[in-house]
Amino acid sequence: MNSISTFLSDAVNFIWGPPLLILLLGGGFFLLVYSRFLPFRYLVHAVNILRGKYDNPDDPGEISHFEALSGALAATIGMGNISGVALAIAAGGPGAMFWMWVSAFIGMATKFFTCTLAVQFRGKDSIGELQGGPMYVIREAMGKKWMPLAGFFCVAGFFGATPVFQTNQMVAVFKNVVLLPAGVQDSFSVNLTIGIVIAVLVAIVILGGIKRIGNVASKLVPFMVVLFVISVLTIMITNLGEVIPSLVFIIEDAFTAKAVLGGAVGAVIVEGAKRAAFSNEAGIGMAPLMHGAAKTKEPVREGLVAMLGPAIDTIIVCTMTGLCILITGVWNSGEADGIVMTAKAFELGLPNFGPYVLMVCVMVFAITTIFGLAYYGQKCLSFLIGAKYGKYFYYWYIALVLVGSVASLTDVVNLVFVAYGLMAVPTMISTIILAPKVMAATKKYFTEIYKS
Repeated sequence: MNSISTFLSDAVNFIWGPPLLILLLGGGFFLLVYSRFLPFRYLVHAVNILRGKYDNPDDPGEISHFEALSGALAATIGMGNISGVALAIAAGGPGAMFWMWVSAFIGMATKFFTCTLAVQFRGKDSIGELQGGPMYVIREAMGKKWMPLAGFFCVAGFFGATPVFQTNQMVAVFKNVVLLPAGVQDSFSVNLTIGIVIAVLVAIVILGGIKRIGNVASKLVPFMVVLFVISVLTIMITNLGEVIPSLVFIIEDAFTAKAVLGGAVGAVIVEGAKRAAFSNEAGIGMAPLMHGAAKTKEPVREGLVAMLGPAIDTIIVCTMTGLCILITGVWNSGEADGIVMTAKAFELGLPNFGPYVLMVCVMVFAITTIFGLAYYGQKCLSFLIGAKYGKYFYYWYIALVLVGSVASLTDVVNLVFVAYGLMAVPTMISTIILAPKVMAATKKYFTEIYKS
């Protein structure tokens, strides 16, 4: 087990080196400038699309714009926003939050391009159903010589679409908030029992397919965001005097890295970029798999909806979690488990009932994330071995829920980072190459369709 842990740790350090950061952040910045900051000029229009103003049930696709964004957010607004932010601050200091913001700002442009492409170049799977995602974009728009890149994405996606982190943290918060205070001793059997319950719930939803996942996500995501935001706002209001100093501290530490890393600013940037990728996955390629299923004839519309994801996910939700951890002072407590650290912040900020509120948020955040990731993994396997056999991914996935309930947190996090880093390579390369096609479609949309 030690050798596996060492291998995963070394793999993360190698993959998340300067080349990948240049590809993700540099590539995203190129797309932002190339689009002439378009994502920020049409935010109101994006919201109107999301509200259903342009929905047509006869359009090709399986789910509405709102369900597509909810499904994508369900797979990203999760433990990366609660536990992941805490882990980022513990590992990289408060300054990591600033680089998460930068990554999210750039990521809005990346999401616009990747998700526009996912609809623009939808392709049929082996049983003739319309699908979207980086592998179909590569196949349909770039030709056979690029097919190894599509296969590479799907192999990485098979391992990246894993529920182990979410399950691990669900088990941790339930034990710390409910079981341990009640005198129940921590044990392998307790962890596994919780894992079995989660696995049953997951099976009921994911075996129903994308329509059931989208339907459940569209109902749970708004609820979980509102509950979490109200809770954190309450903590911020009761500690109002600490909010501005905490924001200043984040910006200062982003350029000094003195809080945790002793001046290693580069390490803070890496930590922030990694956590932002885990939080909103802009440039990783998972969200286009969900957005590619949206009911629309206009690819640009789905791109505009998708770009709202990083704004909601990282700039709003992650910031609120980070401020909650900073203003309560638990960030430098030495706690290594992200969800336990966040639970302590809620306990201090909302005495008596805070941990229970967090537990509800965590359970909903995590379970909806698990639903979305299941769909992603199934699409990757379907592309590799045929849609007729892709459904078998769900059984592998349900088994991984049990693995996550008893696995080491460090190994689980490192496995996800390795897979995410590998997925980003084909996604960003194909997106940058095909960026002119997105801009051509965008120009046509805003001159011929949007104004008509």
